[in-house]
Amino acid sequence: MAKRKRLSPAPAFEIPDPLAGSGPGLETKAMNGWVGTRAPIADVAGDTARHAAFEEVSAELQSARAEGRMVLRLPLDVIEADHLVRDRVAVDGDEMDSLMDSLRDRGQQTPVEVVELSGGRYGLISGWRRLMALQALQGEAPDEPRFATIQALVRAPDSAPDAYRAMVEENELRANLSFYERARIAVKAAEEGVYDSPKHAVQSLFSSVRRAKRSKILSFTDLVVLDDHLSFPTAIPEKLGLALVAEMRSTPGFAQGLIRTLDQAAPVAGSAEERKVLEQSLRSPGKDTQGTPKEQLAEGLELRGQAGKVTLAGPRVDAALMADLRAWLLDRL
Repeated sequence: MAKRKRLSPAPAFEIPDPLAGSGPGLETKAMNGWVGTRAPIADVAGDTARHAAFEEVSAELQSARAEGRMVLRLPLDVIEADHLVRDRVAVDGDEMDSLMDSLRDRGQQTPVEVVELSGGRYGLISGWRRLMALQALQGEAPDEPRFATIQALVRAPDSAPDAYRAMVEENELRANLSFYERARIAVKAAEEGVYDSPKHAVQSLFSSVRRAKRSKILSFTDLVVLDDHLSFPTAIPEKLGLALVAEMRSTPGFAQGLIRTLDQAAPVAGSAEERKVLEQSLRSPGKDTQGTPKEQLAEGLELRGQAGKVTLAGPRVDAALMADLRAWLLDRL
């Protein structure tokens, strides 16, 4: 048999054949350039296992992202802050300064919530103040990378009402919203067609609050007609707001007159001045100090009335008038 020609240099050593006792040993794979302790089939099995593990991790990551369990870092300029009508009407300057200081010192600790839109954009659901604060910081330090992005959880609300509820619930926990702001978001959500009425919106958005508080929010929805004429609507206290609503409901034309008064008083120097205008509207001629409409029926006889209450006052209210009134009421009822 012809000797096979060696195609590569001979190794510097040869392994002795233990059976022959001397001379060249058996040729091994290591001598032909293959080095390893596993057979090639083991490598194939390992690659398959690694691929399966990668696919499992990839699927879990995709699931976490879809379910809103993965925090993403998104550029600020892909976030649409006006995706929903915001329930925040105004932001306290001191609160915003404190938030910006916290973001400078500690970074963003809580992610915002967004919904994925088309074209690589995202609509903001909750976290409006954090977004505003980061945008302000980016304006102050445009070359600071940490202020150019925002941490976000991508949510997939089943419906528009779910998205609005998510926004409201977060602010109920984190922010001290005024009655006016709560009422306004209910009215705006109804105007957007998310709910069929402000009442339905209040019942849905604030289902977790006490019934008495929810009733006051619903009353404040009547004040939203003043939205474009108020400079400091969030400063309207509960008692004043409810008194204005009662006046609107009991006195035809009161709301239109108040709008004219507010427009004539504009611009106001601050919330205290605007509140004074609102309070004076309840004490204008023809009303008593409680804001109750008053009518002069005759000399010495005044009628004061509002929903659920009627009062006759003046010198002419005597026993004879009371007897006549009682007889009339009994006959009428």
